[in-house]
Amino acid sequence: MLKYLDNSDKNNYESIIEQYKEKVAHLEYRVAYLERIAKVSQTLNSTLDLDALLKSITQVATGLTNTEACSLLLYDEDAGELKFIPATISTVAEKLVGIPVPLDGSIAGWVFKKGRPMLIRSVQDDPRWNQQVDELSEFQTRSILGVPLIIKRQVIGVLELLNKQDDIGFTQDDIQIATTLASHVAVAIENARLWRDIQHAYSKLEEVEQLKTDFVNLASHELRTPLAVILGYASFLQDEVSGHASEQLEMVLSSALKLRNLIDDMINLGHIKAQDVALDVEIFSMRELVAEVVAEFDTLFAAKALRVKTKFSEGDDPVNIEADRQKIYLVVANLISNAVKFTPEGGAIFIELARKAQKIYIRIADTGVGIPKDRIGKIFEDFYQAEPSLTRRFDGLGIGLSIVKGLVESHHGTISVKSAEGKGSQFTVQLPISIDL
Repeated sequence: MLKYLDNSDKNNYESIIEQYKEKVAHLEYRVAYLERIAKVSQTLNSTLDLDALLKSITQVATGLTNTEACSLLLYDEDAGELKFIPATISTVAEKLVGIPVPLDGSIAGWVFKKGRPMLIRSVQDDPRWNQQVDELSEFQTRSILGVPLIIKRQVIGVLELLNKQDDIGFTQDDIQIATTLASHVAVAIENARLWRDIQHAYSKLEEVEQLKTDFVNLASHELRTPLAVILGYASFLQDEVSGHASEQLEMVLSSALKLRNLIDDMINLGHIKAQDVALDVEIFSMRELVAEVVAEFDTLFAAKALRVKTKFSEGDDPVNIEADRQKIYLVVANLISNAVKFTPEGGAIFIELARKAQKIYIRIADTGVGIPKDRIGKIFEDFYQAEPSLTRRFDGLGIGLSIVKGLVESHHGTISVKSAEGKGSQFTVQLPISIDL
């Protein structure tokens, strides 16, 4: 049999339905709130546009709390007071930008100094209310919810929500929303400050780098002319004198040639840094080039009693390559020179040339002092020295490997290094057989 509901049952049923609807509405509100907070977080992690980000956050704040306006104040350490910043929601409140607010005798100042939220339902009844702000902005404030902007446990400013637009007034939920969004604001401001500091540091580094480059270029070019005169006269006098004077001139010539090589290195480095390396491309035999470089170092090998072993591709393969012969010669010569410099007397140097598919590999290994593990990543940097400048045992400007890397990369190649301190180093250069310029 069907049972009819009496008035009491109906009332209970309707009450349950209403409670259910209220819970659903509350859940829908919480979902919408979380979605908007998630969107703010996503925006925070994907943009460095501080003004747009702050306006987005303050817009979300007024929407979620149903308030008329939102304003942000940051602490000015030099002035010792708070100041309104852009990102205010409401056109009239934008007039406040830059206006100072004292820490004493103001609601925002109280929030800043105490580092905790403040809720005022009627500002007219609060002696800390600064009426001058309303006068300047032509905005009538009735109620305020202020929360501190905190980053790394330090208060940097205040977020204010103005005029709750319903009869209930500000609630605990509003405080939670404002506090959550204030943390996003604080992170955004801190990120912007860090980005600004990084940009400033990079700008300073670029200035220093440019000064260094300009000095190297100027010094290199200014030294070439007097050095050429010294070399010319020394060579001329060497043919005219003999005995002890001839030995002294030999030392002058040797030192002048060494200086010229250093100057040439600095000029080459300047071209590489400016990315204007001009390549005079031709087809030549890498086998002949490596043999030529090795022959050039025969005297140095003998002077240090170094055991040198070369290994070329099998057969009579000339290992032809399309490249700038002079620059590849400089690459191989620099690497062998380094091996000689850092290998003690009686050590060994191994030089290998191989072809694999469309790549040519040059491997130069030694039994020298090796490179400390924590310094391997720095050896291709300009002017890097593995030893302290005042106590180092090996001469040079520390730009040889930087030049080598630049010349290899200008040929679309790569260079890698393996090393163990006290056991030696191995450099491997990989070059394409043909480059597309």
